[in-house]
Amino acid sequence: MSVQFADPSAPTIPLHVIDEANCADWLSAQTASVQGWATANGFTGGMRQAVIVPGPDGQIAMALAGFGSDATRTRGRFPLAAAAATLPAGVYAIESGLTPDQLAEESLGWLLQSYRFDRYATVAPMAAQLAAHADIDAAEIQILASGEALTRDLINTPASDMGPPDLEHAARNLAAAFEAEITVITGEDLLAQNFPMIHTVGRAADRAPRLIDLRWGASGPKITLVGKGVCFDTGGLNLKPGASMGLMKKDMGGSAAVLGLAHMLMATGQDIQLRVLIPAVENSVSSNAFRPQDILTSRKGLTVEINNTDAEGRLVLADALALADEENPDLIISMATLTGAARVAVGPDLAPYFTDDPQLATALEAAATACADPVWRMPFHDPYEAMIEPGIADLDNAPKGGFAGCITAALFLRRFVTKTPAYMHFDIYGWQPTAAPARPKGGVGQATRALFTMLKSDVLK
Repeated sequence: MSVQFADPSAPTIPLHVIDEANCADWLSAQTASVQGWATANGFTGGMRQAVIVPGPDGQIAMALAGFGSDATRTRGRFPLAAAAATLPAGVYAIESGLTPDQLAEESLGWLLQSYRFDRYATVAPMAAQLAAHADIDAAEIQILASGEALTRDLINTPASDMGPPDLEHAARNLAAAFEAEITVITGEDLLAQNFPMIHTVGRAADRAPRLIDLRWGASGPKITLVGKGVCFDTGGLNLKPGASMGLMKKDMGGSAAVLGLAHMLMATGQDIQLRVLIPAVENSVSSNAFRPQDILTSRKGLTVEINNTDAEGRLVLADALALADEENPDLIISMATLTGAARVAVGPDLAPYFTDDPQLATALEAAATACADPVWRMPFHDPYEAMIEPGIADLDNAPKGGFAGCITAALFLRRFVTKTPAYMHFDIYGWQPTAAPARPKGGVGQATRALFTMLKSDVLK
């Protein structure tokens, strides 16, 4: 289901967004009938409140939406989306109450609130639609919402319909939409072209592993996005318990995120040379599944001891990162639903990231604040390097002890980026566990809008 602004020719209902602290003053300037109606309905400008005010003919004359207070807004995002979800059918036009920056943010939140995943069941659309305000860049906001919807759709689709071939199909559709080049290396060809760890992780599945490679743009900084595409993760021979396997359709959330981000970048025509790499596999159990204590040789030549077959994401990313690094782009960004340790550290709402570049970190965090897409910097802590060195091989894919799991995973990945001047790694969750304004329960993009905002600036130029 598309997320978009209402038909600009449709008649609109005036919508006033009212801060709790200013509610009394705003009401005092209205007619007695508006004051009386709002008071009778208990409207105070609080979060999630929405009231329609009838005119003399009984039709909706205006709508009031609570914007909460400074204190309540720090506890969440997109307060207008919460109110919009309760408004009756109609096209609403925001007339007062928001600054230009708030107008843009809350308009995006409204579109994200309207997202519905309707592939398998009929789902009623959100009743209230939003007219694009003249003071926002409506085209860009709609592109951001569409990129996020793409990410959500891909994650929400179960593995029965989102295996490696289906993920390839989604990437090909995106490439066709923007006239991008795309190549795919599949099955035994991965071995012939030196992607041994992607092949090893995916070889036990009946749907062949593959490496998807999309390119777009002819000028500007070279930016390579690498997304983990583990379409389902059983844990391999280190089989996950049922409770841990329940959400593993989302283990390709990194690939969904980079495809959503690529949509944003291409649709807005950014002056960049974009490359998207997705190692797409299923981590399955069969007679030819890779085993604990196996030692694999990566594309880069580094050897890896397998101490847990459930730490497979870093293996497929490593081969893709090695390929990305061979081209020496200006920036490599990897995104993956990589470790439970990241969730323990920051929970589901924050996107933890790693970088050694303080300029990029500053730019990203400013962008994240500006577009309500929160991130949190984690350290590439060099003293922990010894934890990923098992002695029998160059690297250990699952260090014992259980400490600093997201950091050791990030350090593992950094070993495969040695030529590129800047590298950022995001260990995202990709899932909204409980519904929140603009974020229904289910698949969700994280850090993609923040990265888009950072990349469209001149931080790399």
